[in-house]
Amino acid sequence: MDSTINVSPTITVIMPVYNSEHYVREAIESILSQTFTDFQFLIIDDASTDQTISIINSYKDPRINLIEKPKNTGYTKSLNLGLKIAKGKYIARMDSDDISLPKRFEKQISFLEANLEYMLCGTSYSVMGNDETILVPTSYEEIKLNLLWGNCIAHPTVMLRNEVFKKYHLKYDPNMEPSEDFDLWVQLLPQGKLHNLKEELLLYRMHNSSVSRQRASEQENTAIEVRLKLIQNLDLILKPDELNLLKRIFRKNEAIDVEDIKFFEKLKNKLKTSNKSLFFEPVGFSNYVDDLEKLVVDKFIFRYKRYNLSFYLDYIKAKKIINIKLKKTKEMHLFLKCLLFYKI
Repeated sequence: MDSTINVSPTITVIMPVYNSEHYVREAIESILSQTFTDFQFLIIDDASTDQTISIINSYKDPRINLIEKPKNTGYTKSLNLGLKIAKGKYIARMDSDDISLPKRFEKQISFLEANLEYMLCGTSYSVMGNDETILVPTSYEEIKLNLLWGNCIAHPTVMLRNEVFKKYHLKYDPNMEPSEDFDLWVQLLPQGKLHNLKEELLLYRMHNSSVSRQRASEQENTAIEVRLKLIQNLDLILKPDELNLLKRIFRKNEAIDVEDIKFFEKLKNKLKTSNKSLFFEPVGFSNYVDDLEKLVVDKFIFRYKRYNLSFYLDYIKAKKIINIKLKKTKEMHLFLKCLLFYKI
């Protein structure tokens, strides 16, 4: 197979691979079986040491273009190499352990051709071995609001307009790996609209070597940085101590104390008035800030490692500062935990 690209297809499919011998055959065949056939299949191998290359070379389909990197430089750099040399009008992402359903490209092309203001089209998906479809927000305004909580666009489902990358010199940021896709969506937001098709068009594989399992802590930290970057689209400038508080609120296993609650109440008012440009849908954003407050309350009450009477006094103080509405039974339960010096 040629390692150069001399065609101008409708779609360039970018699929990085590295030691993918167990799953890559299914991934390749799911792309070759698409009902929309005008594509170039760009497979970028990151110096695999198993049988991945042999499996890829067993296919004689002229649409496959294999790029063999002489040195392992990482997933994000493979993606950027693909973006640099892609010739298709559209770029479709694919991962080497997933399966695209046959009408995926056909459905995405149909949407993007009919809606020129949209730059990205993802889809719902299901996890292999799980019959439940993972539904994602579909409309642009829903997607923006959901991105405030985390990534809601599945990377291997997306199709994007190549011209947007060329025009705005966009690419994946290696420093944001393993949240490089989430970061790219936030980069794209000022340039145009994003959409997810409600229909399930990809089967997503979870296994022990999945990034979400191997690099969970790192992914949480980079995702927090992306969420803070998204907030910068508001009409406000956050001070270092405000950014630090938001990081602690966003981090799953970090507790909040009564001083944090006092500080958050001031930050909450600042956030409530920061959406003057209507970057976010106003009612939805107001609800988001209220939900942040609920999260702060939850982290304050339920995420302490050890409870005592001092904590209960802090809880009484917090009730006067923030809108805490515990049922009497739960409040009594909390008091008993503090009285007994309950330890998690």
